[in-house]
Amino acid sequence: MRETRLYYVYIMTNGPRSHVLYTAMTGNPTRRVFEHKNKLVPGFTRRYNLTRPVYYECFSHAGEAIDREKEIKGWRRSKKIRLIESMNPHWH
Repeated sequence: MRETRLYYVYIMTNGPRSHVLYTAMTGNPTRRVFEHKNKLVPGFTRRYNLTRPVYYECFSHAGEAIDREKEIKGWRRSKKIRLIESMNPHWH
């Protein structure tokens, strides 16, 4: 039997109620957050020091996660903040 693979959509920032929010998808959130925190991959998160994960959702199909990532990326900032605070009101 094949092992179930999970996919995650997550939001990173650099502080409580930060001006910068980064939304992405991964199949390995532990590794990906480690890479962000240690600035191992050049790009947006490294440039803006986005080391704090503040939100995530889990999916059993990659396509669902990709669709959700695109949906969230299309939202206004205020809606993203409401989403984050629905799960993590103190941005810990």
